[in-house]
Amino acid sequence: MLGTFTLLAVYPVLSILFLALHRKTDLVTGFALPTRLDLSSFEAAWTEGNFATGFKSSFIVAAAVTAASAVLSIGTGYAFGTMRFAGDRIVFPIILLGIIFPYEATVIPLYYDFQDVPLLHWNLLNTYWALILPQIGQSVAFGTFWMRAFFRSTPRSLIEAARIDGATSFGVLWRVLLPQAMPAVLTMSVLVFTYTWNEFLLALVLVSGSESHQTAPLGLSFFAGAARASDPTKVAAAAVLVALPIVLVYLFLQRHFVRGMLAGAIKE
Repeated sequence: MLGTFTLLAVYPVLSILFLALHRKTDLVTGFALPTRLDLSSFEAAWTEGNFATGFKSSFIVAAAVTAASAVLSIGTGYAFGTMRFAGDRIVFPIILLGIIFPYEATVIPLYYDFQDVPLLHWNLLNTYWALILPQIGQSVAFGTFWMRAFFRSTPRSLIEAARIDGATSFGVLWRVLLPQAMPAVLTMSVLVFTYTWNEFLLALVLVSGSESHQTAPLGLSFFAGAARASDPTKVAAAAVLVALPIVLVYLFLQRHFVRGMLAGAIKE
């Protein structure tokens, strides 16, 4: 049974990869192994689709969102997971609305808000900030829930011992809990980076007017619309290129990702 589900998951990925390795003149129907490795489609897709700009924009946005979300989520998760303060049972459910509420419903209001930021009168459309700020807000909601669950699973005796030794709240977090929480933090960062990298709707609505700020998934959409009928191998190659950074990040951090999943990062 597990092998069947694995095959169902891997089949479309291999189909796209094998299609990208074919030449334009090859008559490919369905799942077909290439007779020889041909990387010309990757080179052509990278050049014609201007993916250098798209990758630059995606890396800037994903790195900024991941870094900011990790820092903010560690602080909020630590507060909600280890402390009791007035209003904590009210504020935390409000934060969780960022996970529950469909962000698609906020795209149009965000467009008008960023067109003329209230009080500041800034136009943030077609800038990196239009992609970074909303995704930080959404990712912090998820990150707070994630890190709160991890800190709640930490033995209270460990925190109390640090308190007896004279550690401040920041000292307990920085010196005692954070080293143990690194697998959970890295797992959260991988998930946030993956989600941010794949984001399409916000980029389509908020930065489609600036070619220099278009992300890789948005560039892939435009490129696929123009090249799908003329050369499907280029479209497949472009799809592989856009997905490659996510695969590399996961492979590089796979061990930490699994540790974070098994360390009780989502266990209450």
